[in-house]
Amino acid sequence: MMAKTIRLSKMVNPHFYPLWRTDKPYVVAKGGRGSFKSSVISLKLVTMVKHWTQQGHQVNVVCVRENASYLRDSVYSQIKWALDMLDLYDEFSYYSSPLKVTHKRTGSSFYFYGADDPMKLKSNIVGNVVAVWFEEAANFKSQDVFDQSLPTFIRQKPLFATQTKVYFSYNPPKNPYDWINEWVTQCEQDPDYFVDTSTYLDDEWGFTTPDQLKLIERYKQHDPDYYRWLYLGEVVGLGTNVYNMDNFRPLADLPDDDYITDVFYSVDTGHEVSATTCGAYGVTKRGDVILLDTYYYSPQGKAHKKPPSELSKDLKAFIDKVTEWIGKAPTRMTIDSAEGALDNQFYNDYGIHWHKVAKLKKVDMIDRVQDLLAQGRFYYLERPENEIFLAEHRKYQWDDKTLQSDDPKVIKEDDHCCDQFMYFVRDNERFLGLKW
Repeated sequence: MMAKTIRLSKMVNPHFYPLWRTDKPYVVAKGGRGSFKSSVISLKLVTMVKHWTQQGHQVNVVCVRENASYLRDSVYSQIKWALDMLDLYDEFSYYSSPLKVTHKRTGSSFYFYGADDPMKLKSNIVGNVVAVWFEEAANFKSQDVFDQSLPTFIRQKPLFATQTKVYFSYNPPKNPYDWINEWVTQCEQDPDYFVDTSTYLDDEWGFTTPDQLKLIERYKQHDPDYYRWLYLGEVVGLGTNVYNMDNFRPLADLPDDDYITDVFYSVDTGHEVSATTCGAYGVTKRGDVILLDTYYYSPQGKAHKKPPSELSKDLKAFIDKVTEWIGKAPTRMTIDSAEGALDNQFYNDYGIHWHKVAKLKKVDMIDRVQDLLAQGRFYYLERPENEIFLAEHRKYQWDDKTLQSDDPKVIKEDDHCCDQFMYFVRDNERFLGLKW
């Protein structure tokens, strides 16, 4: 059987050749989505391990994400992909608990750690560390994660290597005051750092598929600023209004050329002074999202405020009404993870629990909604019940007192529909095909 011909020069776009060859110890790869920077780093790490194992050495590589729960679907899968591309897959063993990839003959390994426990990260002693990779570095809490953990790994450099190479890869946040945007400015002045910026436009070898290019064009058409941030990696700023309302697209009726496959519900609750709202969202065969109906109850100015027992009945009636109208049972019902009373009441009344959303920082929740909107996939039915949803999103703004910080806040007034929309998108991002 003929040996497989491996041509690295055709796996790595020419844009990345300087990154690949640099002798600087620290390499920062930033840029837009789909630039293949993570693929290039994974290939580079695998070739480093291959080089040392061919010399008979046992070496190790450390791959880090901000949270251990993200390792399997990101850096672990990326390293396996690179090994397969270089026809080395069968030379390694793969372990899932803990995650590790090990060269069968020499014991050289790829270790995978989450930075959600910094003390545990800095206490890891694996020895002979030739490289460290911080993937999605913008999602780390601060530069402190690097400062605290890197000395641990660099001290484990093998005697036969000249350096422990450190890679950082990420997509820049929109906010110019985000810590990593300020950090990379410092890196650009440091002679030990090689800083590269890449986008999908640097793909000379045609790795980007026609379907991907078509999707990118949708972003560019529907929301040019979002396109510039997501795919060109530009730090576009947050502005004042959170959402571009041009991306909330009206429908007089349900479409004739598409049909609803699933219906989702999402609740943001309030009791004494805050409103309770529930959105009913239809997802179509084509992948569009339609706000079908909105339930909204505000206790303001009312002597008798509805307790959870009454809100539970209201929500059940709302769901039953939409189910009868659309002819689809709920696919998923989402609620604020901090809400207990209404969920318990609903379960007591109907034997059904709502699914509690795994919330993120507000700016990250908003990014996911903006992603859906920027693809031109969100519609709402023009009906009186949905007016409150639109009104709250029109008024939804960043607090300008926090814009010049790395933790911007929204103005928390009349934002209940905004929150339940975020919960829906976040809780169903995989179903909706949002690649976060």
